[in-house]
Amino acid sequence: MSAAASETVATVIRELVDANHILFDQGVVDGFGHVSVRHPDRPDRFLLSRSMAPALVTENDVLEFDLDGNPVVPNGPAPYLERFIHGEIYRKRADVNSVVHSHSPSVVPFSVVTGATLRPVCHMCGFLSEKGTPVFEIRDFAGPGSDLLITSGKLGAALADTLSEGPAVLMRGHGSTVVGSTLRQTVFRAVYTEIGARLQMEAMRLGPVTYLTEEETIGTTKTISTQYDRSWFLWLKAARNSPMSR
Repeated sequence: MSAAASETVATVIRELVDANHILFDQGVVDGFGHVSVRHPDRPDRFLLSRSMAPALVTENDVLEFDLDGNPVVPNGPAPYLERFIHGEIYRKRADVNSVVHSHSPSVVPFSVVTGATLRPVCHMCGFLSEKGTPVFEIRDFAGPGSDLLITSGKLGAALADTLSEGPAVLMRGHGSTVVGSTLRQTVFRAVYTEIGARLQMEAMRLGPVTYLTEEETIGTTKTISTQYDRSWFLWLKAARNSPMSR
């Protein structure tokens, strides 16, 4: 590996560490959940922390995996049980370069309540489909007695199929998975998927909700796509100033 390539990978790893800390500070992940990024030089690989709480991730904790979820360096630290979420989405979606899986609390109810479909209610979450966010039902693939976790390539592939070409998929009784073309976009989407769910629940308590139209989702997504750094650097500063970083 050349020095330039090595520095590129090091830069991506540093940003991945920042993403872990931001997602914790913004309440998207807690002791559980994970974020990955496709390897900048090897599209058939991805970078993901070893199994640990996201807020505690350092550069030394980041591992490299193939798309089957195998660590490139064997006999290392224990990996996340659900690393197959990441590998199978990267396999199916060449446009995806980052994946966040979380159990953010406002999102979970939309995965279990019949007729409560997560949809965009404001411009900041316009990336969500106006037709509604799909829900992955693990019983269809693992039977009625699973632990609800994506612990195999088969289940990861099924989840990727349910995600299809969209930005997010809910996982019944579990959480959600959000994707993007860049790490910063994916972190933005993960944060605003949680915020959007919270806003939608509040709006539904008041009465009938006016959701964004398809044309509005296109327009708002295009505009907001130029603003990811604005949120990223604010959230990064907050994460670095939090007690967890001291």
